[in-house]
Amino acid sequence: MNFGLTEEQQAIVNTTRSFVENELYPHEQEVERTGVLRKDLLEEIKAKAISAGLYAANMPAEVGGAGLDTVTWLLYEKELGRANYALHWNCVARPSNILLAGTDEQKEKYLYPCVRGEKSDCLAMTEPGAGSDLRGMQATAVQDGDDWILNGTKHFISHADHADFAIVFMASGEEDTPRGKRKKITAFFVDKGTKGFTVREGYRNVSHRGYNNSILEFDDCRLPKEQVLGEVHKGFEVANTWLGATRLQVGATCLGRAERALDHAIQYAAERRQFGQQIGKFQGVSFKLADMATELKAANLLVFEAGWKYDQGTVTDEDMAMAKLKATEVLAFIADEAIQIHGGMGLMDDLPLERIWRDARVERIWEGTSEIQRHIISRALLRAVGG
Repeated sequence: MNFGLTEEQQAIVNTTRSFVENELYPHEQEVERTGVLRKDLLEEIKAKAISAGLYAANMPAEVGGAGLDTVTWLLYEKELGRANYALHWNCVARPSNILLAGTDEQKEKYLYPCVRGEKSDCLAMTEPGAGSDLRGMQATAVQDGDDWILNGTKHFISHADHADFAIVFMASGEEDTPRGKRKKITAFFVDKGTKGFTVREGYRNVSHRGYNNSILEFDDCRLPKEQVLGEVHKGFEVANTWLGATRLQVGATCLGRAERALDHAIQYAAERRQFGQQIGKFQGVSFKLADMATELKAANLLVFEAGWKYDQGTVTDEDMAMAKLKATEVLAFIADEAIQIHGGMGLMDDLPLERIWRDARVERIWEGTSEIQRHIISRALLRAVGG
C-alpha cells in the first residue's frame, strides 16, 4: 500500500493549513474568551473560504463541491480540525451529505444554497431521553391528510443557532419485530420560522466555545408532505446511507488537534531548560513524546485506512468504530500529556493546549460514545465466531 500523498492531496493539505493558520488562528482567542462567534466575523471568513475553494469541499463536484475522495476529504478535515471548532465549522461549513438524498426540488431549496453559502443546516436526532438509543426517541410525527404534525423536543443540536433549517428525525409509527415493537423513523426538513418550531438556547458547554448547542421544540408543527426527506418510515435507511463517514470526520478533526498539541509539546521540550539542560533530554519527558508520537501515528493509520476502504466500498462499521475510538482517545491522551510537559503554562489560555484539552472531552461522547464504538467492535468480533 502506498502511504504517500499525491501532488493534489499535498496541495489541498498545504492550502487548507495555510488558511487555518492565517484566517482562523488569529481569531481563536476572541471566540474562546467571549464564547461568541460574531456574525460579521463569520461572514468575513466564510467569504474567504468560498474564494479559496474550501467551502463545502465535502460535496460532490456535480453539486458544486470539490468532489474529493474520502481520503483527501479526511486530510482536509484534519487540517481544519487544528483550529477552534466554531471557526472551522461555521465559517468553513461542510453541509450534511444527507442533503444529497433529497428530491430535485429539495436540492434546489436546501442543498445548492448550502453549497453556495447562502444557507446552513443542522441535524436533529438526540433527545433528552434518547441519546445513543435513537429507537427510544419520543418526539413524534403524525400524518394528518397530506400534512405531518410534529411534537416533541430535541437537544444537544449543534450549530442550530446559526442554521437556517433543521433535518429532523421523528418517530412516525411502530412495527412488529421478533424482539417486539420497534419505532419507525421519518426525516423532515423544517425551516426556521415555521409555526410551532422554536429554537432555544442550549446548555453551557465545557467544549468548543462559540460552537453552541440548542434545544429544538416542536408544538403541533405542521409540515406539508413535500418536507419529508427520503421515504416515509425510512429515516434510518436515509441516515445509514448518507451519514456513514461522520465518525471518520470526527476522527480526522481530532488528529489535527492532536498533531497541533504534540507540535507544541516537542517545541517546548526543546526550548525549555531546567537543571542546565533541555527538558526533552530528561527521560520523563522524552518518553512522553515518544508515546504521544506513536499513538498519534497509530490513530492516523486507522482513520486513513478506514477512509481508503470507504472509497473501495469495503469499509465496515468495525473499521469506522475503531478509527473514531482510537482518534478521540489519542487526542485526550496527547492533550493531557502536552499540558503536563508544559507544566503550569499549559493551563494558561495564552496557549491553545487548555482549549484542546477541554475540547477533547466531547469527542468521546458525540457521534457515538466510546462505549458504543467498543460495542460495535466487540459485536463484530463475536459475530465472526457465532457469538
